[in-house]
Amino acid sequence: MTEQVILLVEDSSSDEELTLKALKKHNIANRVVVTRDGAEALDYLFAQGTHADRNLTEVPQVVLLDLNLPKIGGLEVLRRIRADERTKLLPVVILTSSREEKDLHGGYASGANSYVVKPVDFTQFAEAVRQLGMYWLVLNQGAPTG
Repeated sequence: MTEQVILLVEDSSSDEELTLKALKKHNIANRVVVTRDGAEALDYLFAQGTHADRNLTEVPQVVLLDLNLPKIGGLEVLRRIRADERTKLLPVVILTSSREEKDLHGGYASGANSYVVKPVDFTQFAEAVRQLGMYWLVLNQGAPTG
């Protein structure tokens, strides 16, 4: 069995640090791969560019996707994930600070499995990440691969 990986697509170093801290605090021991823009996230997912040598059997169990990303925005990343046969069933949780109705609608219209607004307070943020981890990594039965 391959290691269960979380792909965190986050350009804010402080939000990245908070997410990693919250996962660790709640004993979610999955390896977290961090990409800092939309282009790098797609390179990782499709094993191309700087991630061309990535082990393709190591498919993320869940993608935590910010929307406001450099190079390629989060909604476009999501559309490309859904358009590819290899990743179309991959669980994608939008984890963003945006409360904009257009982002919420765009996220679900593009195929997001969930849309979570990042709480400002660390305790609330840690609890949101714990619940995400428990649901997506423990309770959810993922789609079969291959």
